[in-house]
Amino acid sequence: MKLTYKTYNLPFHHPFTISKGTKTHQPTLIVQLDFMGIKGYGEAPAISYYNIPVEKMVEDIERKKIFIEKFAFSDPERYWHYLHHLFPNNSFLVCALDMAGWDIYGKLKRKQLHELWQLDIAKAPLTDFTIAIDSIETMVAKMKEKPWPVYKIKTGVDGDLEMVAALRKHTDAIFRVDANAGWTLEQALQKIPVLKELGVELVEQPLAKDDWDGMKVLFEKSALPLIADESCVAETDVDKCFNHFHGINIKLTKCSGITPARRMITKAKELGMQVMVGCMNESSVGTAAIAQLAPMLDYVDMDGPLLLAEDIGESVKFDFGKIIYNQLPGLGINNLSL
Repeated sequence: MKLTYKTYNLPFHHPFTISKGTKTHQPTLIVQLDFMGIKGYGEAPAISYYNIPVEKMVEDIERKKIFIEKFAFSDPERYWHYLHHLFPNNSFLVCALDMAGWDIYGKLKRKQLHELWQLDIAKAPLTDFTIAIDSIETMVAKMKEKPWPVYKIKTGVDGDLEMVAALRKHTDAIFRVDANAGWTLEQALQKIPVLKELGVELVEQPLAKDDWDGMKVLFEKSALPLIADESCVAETDVDKCFNHFHGINIKLTKCSGITPARRMITKAKELGMQVMVGCMNESSVGTAAIAQLAPMLDYVDMDGPLLLAEDIGESVKFDFGKIIYNQLPGLGINNLSL
């Protein structure tokens, strides 16, 4: 096994604002594992509020590169367990390497992962397209720039009901609202019935990630399904979210990769919860991994390549929200070299 990597700082088409702040670029790490001439790729975007910048990922690679490379690779799940113990405090790096391991595995088997898992891509849900917080005029302009069947609208700030109402005047598309933990319980109880009247399908992370008491109340009273995001980071969080949320949003980077994400999906479904896999503004590399899981999901948010002004490589395409898969093995990534 030989590891190479490269860091990028990918610009957005438009400044990307949520209740936590604004960014104009997405820093990300791309890894390449070469196993007997077969190259596997993975990605980990850096998100500031999880305190794992690209520099930390690179530092950990350089410190333990010899151990990453010495593993006798046979299957990706064994490799994930090895990496999980090698980097117990860097789920982002483990995710990128786990993706690359799965990419190699699929190429060894000469099939895309969804084929190996016997998933029907016809069952994959439409991906949403995110409208980040901005002036109402700009948000409307962004929506008109990208006509789409499902929009995720970032909220969690003053005047967010007015934003959603203004957008609704311009489309009959499905709306999903993501408050990014920006509301109090009182605000959520007031806003959610109004959002339902505006044709909103679900609400993502309405309250602070650790407000379990508030979420219990809201879960019992909410007129709309509630989906955990910041409250559901790792596998152990799935049980915590049960009877506090109607579903979970899994982020591959946060949970440490495809391997644990598959277990989280299975566990959530056993509990009768809805499942979404969301993006962290990955390029086409990380998006390819989400696509392999999509047929298992109720909802998917994989619009990273659509939000970025620059991409890395090629993988799935989109046709008005529908995921268009190619025929390449592994993750289905093309035109990428490090």
